[in-house]
Amino acid sequence: MVLLGTLANGLGIIVGTLLGSLCRNIPESMKTTVMQAIGLAIAVLGIQMGMKSEQFLLVILSLVIGTVAGEALKLEEKLSSIGSWIESKVGSGQGSVAEGFVTATLIFVVGAMAIIGALDSGIRGNHDVLYTKAVMDGFISLLLSTTLGIGVIFSAIAVVLYQGLIAVFAAQIDRLVPDALMDQLIIEMTATGGIMILAIGLNLIGITKVKVANLLPAIVVAILLVTGIYAWM
Repeated sequence: MVLLGTLANGLGIIVGTLLGSLCRNIPESMKTTVMQAIGLAIAVLGIQMGMKSEQFLLVILSLVIGTVAGEALKLEEKLSSIGSWIESKVGSGQGSVAEGFVTATLIFVVGAMAIIGALDSGIRGNHDVLYTKAVMDGFISLLLSTTLGIGVIFSAIAVVLYQGLIAVFAAQIDRLVPDALMDQLIIEMTATGGIMILAIGLNLIGITKVKVANLLPAIVVAILLVTGIYAWM
């Protein structure tokens, strides 16, 4: 089943959030420190991913062009408005539903494991990467929900839709895309996503306030540039 790994990932987030919602008596100082620790770990992961690029100039171009497009489309504002709409329907309770939804969605969706795992599910029928991501995301969602509230649970919808679409699409295009091009696409998408992961980590720590959602088109730009270079050569 192509979507098995993706569904497991979504379930992991839901279970983690529900468990986290039961841990409301954690001291505020502990929550802050834990969030900073998560931010540091995510930042390091982003650096590792970014270092995988074989054509870093391509990553820079992707980020610049993608950010211009993201700013023009105001993706950060639109993503936040979705969270606000959910908050108005559900009620904020403890923590901001909008903030929890947006933060968790960016953490779980923008990353190498989401892309590579979904591609593995679609192309090879191998769900190991997404099973691993399900465990990791479940743990992160548990910690995030203690601070950001129940809004984290709605990120499972975005994760299932995003990874599911990639998996289904990959299952169809595998026969059309040469292996060499696919390998290069994964490498540069991973590196581009890594820069965004680094920004998310720095945001969680409180060092920066990067509008990461506005960087998302860079992934699409990276795909187009890699494909263009491959075709030219």
